[in-house]
Amino acid sequence: MDAKNRFETKTTFALSRLEWLAVLAVSLVLAFQHLSDIRWGVFVLLFAVIDVIGYLPGAIAFRRSPDRRVPRGYYVAYNVMHSLVTAGVLAGAWALLVRPEWALLALPIHLMVDRALFGNSLKPFGVPFEPETDPEFREFQRKYRPVFPGDPAPRTPVGGTNAVGA
Repeated sequence: MDAKNRFETKTTFALSRLEWLAVLAVSLVLAFQHLSDIRWGVFVLLFAVIDVIGYLPGAIAFRRSPDRRVPRGYYVAYNVMHSLVTAGVLAGAWALLVRPEWALLALPIHLMVDRALFGNSLKPFGVPFEPETDPEFREFQRKYRPVFPGDPAPRTPVGGTNAVGA
């Protein structure tokens, strides 16, 4: 994936998930090291608020929609609540206004579980709110195959140019 080709292959997606898994592991180790220091009510609240605001309303609207379309506001709510930036702002504000505490680990734990274990990240407007493979993306995947020197039968990638030696 690069700035001109914003998609991932199965391998690059797996590698991204592996990175998120490393962050999840660090967050979980810290949480286990500080189990007795965590205010569990705060932890559960912070863990849950991400989905209570960002996911559940859109999921309900999606299931109730006869054409499986939901207003853009549900996507915005999901993306805002599932953003690392939002989590950082929330954690910083909590630390300043309440106190710094280990319960704030609920934020990266939730987001890294979503990314590393479930493969979910931010939602683009052009896909259904609930994951399903877009037919055009399925066709792209069928046609796409990286071209490397020495391939027995190199094909021209989508877009019409052969990237070998480029």
